[in-house]
Amino acid sequence: MKEIKLFWLSFGALIVSIAMSFIWPLTSVYLHNDLHISLTSIGIVLLANSLASVLGSYLGGYCYDRFNPYHLVIAGVSATTAVTGLLIPFHGWPLYAVLLVFLGICGGFNTTLVNSIGTSIKSQDTRYVFNILYFTQNLGVVLGTSLVGFVYGISVTLLFIVAAILSAVFLIVVIFRYKPASLIRHAPKITKATGKLQKQKLPRPNFIIICSFFVALFLIWIMYQQWVSNLSVYMTSLGIPLKNYSFLWTINAGGIVILQIVINWVARYYENLIGQIFFGIAMVAISFIVLIFVKAYVGFVIAMIILTLGEATAFPTIPALVNEMTPVQAKGFYQGQIMAWASAGRAVGPLFGGIVIESISYGSLFIVAGITVSVVLIFLILIWSSVQGKLKFYR
Repeated sequence: MKEIKLFWLSFGALIVSIAMSFIWPLTSVYLHNDLHISLTSIGIVLLANSLASVLGSYLGGYCYDRFNPYHLVIAGVSATTAVTGLLIPFHGWPLYAVLLVFLGICGGFNTTLVNSIGTSIKSQDTRYVFNILYFTQNLGVVLGTSLVGFVYGISVTLLFIVAAILSAVFLIVVIFRYKPASLIRHAPKITKATGKLQKQKLPRPNFIIICSFFVALFLIWIMYQQWVSNLSVYMTSLGIPLKNYSFLWTINAGGIVILQIVINWVARYYENLIGQIFFGIAMVAISFIVLIFVKAYVGFVIAMIILTLGEATAFPTIPALVNEMTPVQAKGFYQGQIMAWASAGRAVGPLFGGIVIESISYGSLFIVAGITVSVVLIFLILIWSSVQGKLKFYR
């Protein structure tokens, strides 16, 4: 069977990542400084956007297992192009917030479809496929966020024009290069006797460990969001300039790009997916432990490097391992669940962190985060050890 080329799949992921990076980084600044919207209202908008992404991820996985992936991705990218196009003339309040919710649905839907289509690539190692997709998505963030400030300084309308053009480019690539996705045979067969879909039941050990990954992603992303949402306030309270906090994310994005190159090279000679996941989660836990003790900027840089090492090794490997543990008829559903649980954690994270900080302190938040991620790691190790010999792999 002719399969989609990884180059075009990752190129599409790169383009859409750049396009979205022209919108989400400026949301808080644009709404507060230009439209004079309260921070509480902005928080609600961002929460709605994250929840919409959860819905989009679920819908993407559900539809992938039942309909033609080629037609689905055309529909999803067309919707994204339409929404970003509407932002050009309509970016006032509250229409901007409404369109941002629809953009969240489209983003979750399209990302899930891209990852699900990636499971159909058999000419490349599964881990390599997901590492490349993760690499290109983060490269898009690096390129997008490095340009967004410059373009925003010229005109906010220009930002939406560029995002719409990039979405249209992605649509053109999809139409002409994603046709092999229509040949993916993923739908369950129809039983002649009943006329109903014949479902392939997931082995219980597989189901247990996969569900454990879902819960782990939810909890880890709640804690990870503290870096995104609350650490900037903490660092500025210590007298560290905001630009120094922003530079941490330059380190993060650049580090992910470099680490993915190294990981892909190592993957040619050594493969231990679960070991890579355990190592990555351990690094995320350690990054929070470091935060408990640091007050100087160099300490935050060290913590970010550790976090980046953990993120780059664990996050793209989980969908790769889940892919190997799910039958072809259900790959879309479980890839969608991965995106949905991660998006749910991102949605809850800022609120959780705010409650802990206001109730106790920043130090207590870092302790809670470090302990939570460590407990997640211990439970995953115990669950994996109990089911390891009973797992069924679909390769």
